Amino acid sequence: MAEVGLVDVSLRDGNQSLWGAAGLRTGHVLQLAPLLERVGFRALDYSSSTAMGMLVRVHRENPWDLIRRTRAVMPTTKLQFIGTGFRFISWQNSHPDTMQLVYDRLVACGIDRVVVLDPMHDMEAVRATARRLKKAGVDEVVGALTFTISAVHDDAFYADLARQLRECPDVDRAYVKDPAGILTAERARTLLPAVRKQLGDTPLELHSHATIGLSALTYSIAPELGVEVVQTACGALGNGSSLPEARRTVANLREMGHRVDIDDRALGLACDFVTRLAGAEELPAGQPQEFDAAFLHHQTAGGVLTTTRRQLREIGMEDRFGALIEEVGRVRAELGHPIMVTPFPQMVVSQALFNVIGQRYSNVPDQVIRYALGSFGRPTAPIDADVLDRILDRPRARELRAEPPPPSPAELRRRFGPAISDEELLLRAHMPAEQVDAMIAAGPPSRHYNPAVTPVLALLDGLGQRRTIHDLTVDKPGLRLTVRRHAEGTTRA
Repeated sequence: MAEVGLVDVSLRDGNQSLWGAAGLRTGHVLQLAPLLERVGFRALDYSSSTAMGMLVRVHRENPWDLIRRTRAVMPTTKLQFIGTGFRFISWQNSHPDTMQLVYDRLVACGIDRVVVLDPMHDMEAVRATARRLKKAGVDEVVGALTFTISAVHDDAFYADLARQLRECPDVDRAYVKDPAGILTAERARTLLPAVRKQLGDTPLELHSHATIGLSALTYSIAPELGVEVVQTACGALGNGSSLPEARRTVANLREMGHRVDIDDRALGLACDFVTRLAGAEELPAGQPQEFDAAFLHHQTAGGVLTTTRRQLREIGMEDRFGALIEEVGRVRAELGHPIMVTPFPQMVVSQALFNVIGQRYSNVPDQVIRYALGSFGRPTAPIDADVLDRILDRPRARELRAEPPPPSPAELRRRFGPAISDEELLLRAHMPAEQVDAMIAAGPPSRHYNPAVTPVLALLDGLGQRRTIHDLTVDKPGLRLTVRRHAEGTTRA
């Protein structure tokens, strides 16, 4: 019997996996956060540069302010940021001093736990990022071992990475990250003990998506294999392409004889709120998934699949989804089996899409060219020689090879002027100006949200667009609301 902690991923990975990183706004987060604070989670997987960019782009809300406001209502639970260590929001690499400024501002706003996820498992880069995080004042630095299946990613490969994490003085914890949900219980019985042995006293966590229904069983045996914390999601933000649902995970762990010290009532309230929010906002709820062997081939994380299917639907090509998934596996092999974790799934899927709708490799995105040029590090396995030639033998590859290094904070300050804050500077340096301008023009967002009144507000908004309606009264137990349209066209309640 073991004591098992929980990390909740609803606000970041759940939102990204099921709702395209666009489902949650400031009002949603600030109503849910106090409930999550009461549960007793070890930490919250709270944000990423992708999530911050989406908040600006889609909702015109300030992500730095949201972190501060969340910390104010969650004074004790650790708030986690996850990043690669080499970029912020945009796909281009950032200057190391710019990344230091990012970490400084994150800590100042309330982030106290950061996952370092180097997609190439470049341990020198991991150590450099961990040093910057500790310099910024991050309390917990978590090193990610990102799981994948290939000829080179065996147990010995991950055990050696675990040894290097243990030897890094700036890494406090480690976790096995399974973004595609392909870690079987059988593989876990060899992988996790091998990693645990090399970690020594460094705590080990497990993050495994529920995409093909494997992770629930893997979680139930993980504590006996040396895992101290498992990562879950609440209510409608659990299951599907997200992570295992929290209440079911707790029940399973307790049934296996393990202790999970949380406030069950608070957990139920948090899960119920998320589920009501999904219904009010017409957002999909995660469902338990059937096993799909195709994922062992393409290994694409759920959030990328959700976004890709939506994009195919928007261009009238949803019927090509099966062909695209087959091509993803082929492209991944040709590119040297990159681990399918941000930013590589986006690159591989984009290239596969171009290959499906045209001649293979006749169109190559800039990020795939940068990958072939080594901008993201050295692939674990070599890129197919013929594919490498086709990628690099084009004018755009020569242009990108000659790109200047990323600008330093001092250069960014000269470009954008001394009057703006560091936080605005970082947004403007990595996002289109019109998106940041729209965020500032929108002003502070509402911090209040009640899913029960969302349908009423939607009804009022719809009726307000109908010029023939002049007076409206909503009368129900405990609520009477009257709206009248005045002559000048305004409405008052």
